Amino acid sequence: MLAVHNTNGGQPVLSSTPLQILFHLNGWYFAAFFIAEILIFIYKGVILPYPQANLILDVVLLLLFLGLETLRLFYGWKGNLCQRSLALFVSVAVLVPCAVLSVYYLLLQTFVLRLEVVLNAVLLCFYSFELILGLITLSVFSRANIY
Repeated sequence: MLAVHNTNGGQPVLSSTPLQILFHLNGWYFAAFFIAEILIFIYKGVILPYPQANLILDVVLLLLFLGLETLRLFYGWKGNLCQRSLALFVSVAVLVPCAVLSVYYLLLQTFVLRLEVVLNAVLLCFYSFELILGLITLSVFSRANIY
C-alpha cells in the first residue's frame, strides 16, 4: 500500500487495491453462493425429511445473511474507496455475524450436504482474507493525516 498522489488535491491515495478486488470477488461469489443455497434448500425440502420449522428457520437466516452481506460489502467497498475509517470499520464489524452465519450453515443446520461444506469453507477463506486486509487498511487510514 503505497501512498500515491492524485492530481486533484495532492492528497495521498491510501485505498487498498487488493481489498477492493477481494470485495468484488466476494460479491460475485456470494451471489453464486446464495443462488446455490436456495436451490439446495429446494432439494432438501423435496427429497429429504426436513422438518418444516427448521427449513423455514434456515431460509429466514439465509435471507438475513443476504442482507448482512450486502450491507457489509457496500460499507467495505465505499469505505475503502472513499478512505473512510468508520465505514470500513462497520464492514469489518459486520463480518463477525456473517462468519457466524457461515459457520451455522457449515456445521449446525439440520442437514449439511458436502456441497455446502465446500461453499461455506471457501466463503470463510474469503472472510479471513478480508479481515486481514481490512484491519491493515484500517490501520493505514488511522495513521494518515488527511485534511
